[in-house]
Amino acid sequence: MSEASQSTSAELEYAAKKRKTRRERFLERMDGLIPWRELEEAIRPHCPKAGRGRRPCALSSMLRVHCVQLFHDLSDPGTEDMLYEVESVRRFAGLGLSALPDETTILNFRHLLERHGLGEKLLSAINASLSSRGLALREGR
Repeated sequence: MSEASQSTSAELEYAAKKRKTRRERFLERMDGLIPWRELEEAIRPHCPKAGRGRRPCALSSMLRVHCVQLFHDLSDPGTEDMLYEVESVRRFAGLGLSALPDETTILNFRHLLERHGLGEKLLSAINASLSSRGLALREGR
């Protein structure tokens, strides 16, 4: 069976599930509450450009991976493992198994945010959006 047909089969199987997990419901809720475009625009000027070395992962995916890391207080290797193991997290991040960021890519993205003082700004923007619903996100580390 080709990779494309396996992927299609897995997508159909996932779509036919009878029940959503708590994690899926949580990620769907966060997807609707977090101001993704605003956050991406704050980060975009600081992102590396394609052309040298490996093609960078999409900003939108890396931002979502970073948020998953915050939501679950995961290490960089733990975040990579979660991406490999949990279909709902891959879907939330807009990633397929063939294009997952490794722990070094996750670390580099986190360091990019830290280097440009964006971590606190992002957390503030996320919390401003969540507070209207009585929710808050705290940094675990």
